[in-house]
Amino acid sequence: MDFPENLRYTKTHEWIAVQGNKGKVGVTSYAQQEISDVVFVELPKKDQAVQQAKTAAVVESVKAAFDIYAPMSGKVTNTNKALEANPGLINQSPYGDGWLFEIELANAGEVNALMTAQQYRDTVQQAPKH
Repeated sequence: MDFPENLRYTKTHEWIAVQGNKGKVGVTSYAQQEISDVVFVELPKKDQAVQQAKTAAVVESVKAAFDIYAPMSGKVTNTNKALEANPGLINQSPYGDGWLFEIELANAGEVNALMTAQQYRDTVQQAPKH
C-alpha cells in the first residue's frame, strides 16, 4: 500500500499535503480500499471553517456513508469539483485526482499532532483485518 512520505496522516485515514499556510486533503489508499466503491461525495462549502478532528465531508460507497475529518483546522478555499461527476476518482487516485478539498490553515502547529508516513504505515499494519 502506498503512503507518500511528503504527506501527514490522521488515525481516521485522512492525509494532508501542507505547503506554507495551505493544505490539500484527501483519504488514504487504505481508507479508499475499506470504503470500496465510492458513489457520492459531500464536500464542505468554500469559505467554510473546519476544525481538526471534526467532520468536514462525507464519502458514500455502495456499503455505507463515512465521515471524513479535517486533519487540520482552517478555512476551505477550494473543493474538488471533478468528484461531483466522478466520485470514483477517490478509488482510482486517492493522492492525485481524488483529493477532496483545500484549506487555509488556522494553526500550522497542528501538523505536529499528525503522523508521518512511517507512523501511519505502522498503525495500518497493526489494524485488525476484516
